[in-house]
Amino acid sequence: MLQIYTGKGKGKTTAAIGLAVRSLGAGHKVFFLQFMKSLAYSEQTLLKKFAPQLILETTGKPFFVAEEGMLDEEQLKQWGDNIVVFPHGKPPADYVKMIKTEFNQAKVRILGMKPDLLVLDEVNVALFFDLIDRQSIESLLDCLLETEVVCTGRNAPEWLLERADLITDMQEVRHYYNKGVEARKGIEN
Repeated sequence: MLQIYTGKGKGKTTAAIGLAVRSLGAGHKVFFLQFMKSLAYSEQTLLKKFAPQLILETTGKPFFVAEEGMLDEEQLKQWGDNIVVFPHGKPPADYVKMIKTEFNQAKVRILGMKPDLLVLDEVNVALFFDLIDRQSIESLLDCLLETEVVCTGRNAPEWLLERADLITDMQEVRHYYNKGVEARKGIEN
């Protein structure tokens, strides 16, 4: 089955982690590939301890990306040097190259491991920003017909939604970010 966790609400990665823990509890092998993330998140410390039953890999830089016009001046000021802004359809070439190289290396390990569960965390966002192409993801999915796959992140592309067996659209009703509360260690980070 192909599961998609998308939407603007909080909890997509958290839900995928919960499913990974459940899968481990059933004796399954899990591969957890995080796009656009460096090793800076609290859950990674715990997930790495499940090796070799769970393999965690990341591909990304310690900054966020956005297309021109997505953020207003105040938001850009808040992000400061932690964000790279680029024209629509023209993501930073070095970032695209890095993700493609690291994804291809991970794909070899995924196919060798043959996990029962594969989580492609934030892949929807990487696809949205053209940091990875549709063909790369589809070719991996086509090789994993016996594997449960979870794709997380906002802005899941229509072609992926059409292919999905389960879609969860997490909606934000209220969020304390809007009151100026930043990411808290152990909760959002």
